[in-house]
Amino acid sequence: MYRKSVLPNGVRVVSETIPYVKSVTMGVWMATGSRFENEENHGVSHFIEHLMFKGTARRSAKDIAETVDAVGGQLNAFTAKECTCYYLKVLDSHAELAMDILSDMLLRSKFAEDDIERERQVVLEEVHMYEDTPDELVHDIHLDTIWPAHPLGRNILGTLASIECFDQALVKKYYQDFYTPDNLVIAAAGNISHDALVQLAANYFGQMQGQSRNLAITAPAFAPAKTIVSKDIEQVHVCLGTASVPQDSPEIYPVHILNNILGGGISSRLFQSIREERGLAYSIYSYQTNYRDAGLFTIYAGTRPGNVNQVLDLILENLREFKEKGISEQELTKSKEQIKGNLLLGLESSSSRMSRIGKLEITLGKFVSLDEVVGKIDRVTLTDVNQMIEQMLTAKQLCFTALGPVDSAKINTNFRI
Repeated sequence: MYRKSVLPNGVRVVSETIPYVKSVTMGVWMATGSRFENEENHGVSHFIEHLMFKGTARRSAKDIAETVDAVGGQLNAFTAKECTCYYLKVLDSHAELAMDILSDMLLRSKFAEDDIERERQVVLEEVHMYEDTPDELVHDIHLDTIWPAHPLGRNILGTLASIECFDQALVKKYYQDFYTPDNLVIAAAGNISHDALVQLAANYFGQMQGQSRNLAITAPAFAPAKTIVSKDIEQVHVCLGTASVPQDSPEIYPVHILNNILGGGISSRLFQSIREERGLAYSIYSYQTNYRDAGLFTIYAGTRPGNVNQVLDLILENLREFKEKGISEQELTKSKEQIKGNLLLGLESSSSRMSRIGKLEITLGKFVSLDEVVGKIDRVTLTDVNQMIEQMLTAKQLCFTALGPVDSAKINTNFRI
């Protein structure tokens, strides 16, 4: 049910028709995010995402909100490191309205000076709010520790200093450089035919002009460093990470299984060992982040200051056991079924299906079917996973970050695996 077309101006259109639902989710994906910024405009991708909701030549911000609410629609957006997405979910009978609203926002936003000033205050408050969320903040500090001086190591929001410098000229320049047809993907999933979607895309985006800047993208170098930030809060939040694989690597499937067994769920080794058996943390998990040319595997835990060293010792003990004994055939089979189940259950809505095909096209430039993904998961062997454990989990490659009421001298960071 997946199809793809390219408009004469370079806009890509991808769809997945789901005839048995009554909804359509449309997304406009831009191949730009915080990775493409510099120190001067750090945070501008996220800032522009906010401004897109502030009104156009045809609709005020209130008009946009009321029009969407009048048909029971759900309008939202997000900015990531390598892409930005604006999406709207409506009943299938309102598909053209969805395309009209999205194109109006993307092509005719005013970027008025008074809107820029008001939204600057909103985003500054968002930054302050983020600073008060240590279980999220620690991950950005961790990225900056691992990839210092590289755009992937910077957070998406920007800094207080960079946001204060945003003006209309800077915003419009970045918009003109990156919001171009060759950088844009229109994705839709739900009860709409591909031909109908292409016609709507041509009507509303077919006259869009411009060509994106050809930027040289450099892969980040992994820095196995250690950062401890003192903050007067109740818990210590720690991240222990190592380099992983890019998102298009065939080794991503063994790493998915490695992650799932180690800390990917409530039956994982870390969760059982640290939370269930000893009660040393409420939140303990692992995850991997994959970009076009780099990847990161991270273990996170939040615990009281007096428990930090014990939690770190248990994490390292689990990593040593992982390396010495590998995983069992039973764990491999269980993990495969769990990953496939989570994947398929997560695609039961038009929104999740739109997100999947849109992200695949904007980041990889291709479609990967569910059957292909399931097949690749099924073909992973014990040897594949154990080789990735041996390759990734070494003491010399570990990067450590801690945030909380701790004395750096009291944390044992002499890691041995």
